[in-house]
Amino acid sequence: MDLGLTDKTAIVTGASRGIGRAIACQLAAEGMRLVVVARTREQLDELAEKCPTECLVQSIDLREPGAAAILVDAALARFGMIDLLVNNAGATKRGDFLTLSDADWSDGFALKFFGAMRLCRAAWPYLQSSRGSIVNIAGTGGRTASAEFTIGGAVNAAVLNLTKALADRGMKDGVRVNAINPGLVTTDRLRIRIRDYARRHGIDESEAASRMAEERGIERFGTPEEIARLVAFLASPAAGYCQGSIVDADGGETHTL
Repeated sequence: MDLGLTDKTAIVTGASRGIGRAIACQLAAEGMRLVVVARTREQLDELAEKCPTECLVQSIDLREPGAAAILVDAALARFGMIDLLVNNAGATKRGDFLTLSDADWSDGFALKFFGAMRLCRAAWPYLQSSRGSIVNIAGTGGRTASAEFTIGGAVNAAVLNLTKALADRGMKDGVRVNAINPGLVTTDRLRIRIRDYARRHGIDESEAASRMAEERGIERFGTPEEIARLVAFLASPAAGYCQGSIVDADGGETHTL
């Protein structure tokens, strides 16, 4: 299916690995030109070498207040337009609420929320000009709270609220804004949790993965590629009636409305 994304330009943050890398690869396969963003340049360079379309690498720390403007300027200088912004960057620390420090909380919001917010603000006039879209990658913790995920849950909830607020503005400005809530997806972070679980219970990693999925009430974990395909759909004209949509891609784990 041709999603109508050929020769359009996308910014993808957190693109060096995991879900972000899969998103970049999927969008390139759809014919989009890419601006790939992360703090680690080596992995971005490797991605760019394999990319079938033109790809601009930007190694930058989006926690810095001026980073968003620098990134948008670089994208415009290279491609002259921005059609899609995918805010995927940001990982938050898990753990006991009573032991999480102010620095942990500040760091959690600095990248995933404030980095995304600043990029939305910086890119908005150009997305308005192209009648483009934003896809925010949040997470199911923003809807279902967990004692071990207080920072991540709060940050994801803020990203979802921002999505709805910008979608409200986007109806007037011609910018579509939607979000995806991935559940447990087989990234490096999840693999670390699987290894820890296996070690604690004295079982192999395959059994650990099965047990973890069963404990969450799902059949299996998701793949980065499944999230990437959703991003491509939401970015495309095929999803033209989606505005402020929050898509749970979690194998059915989220039971709330």
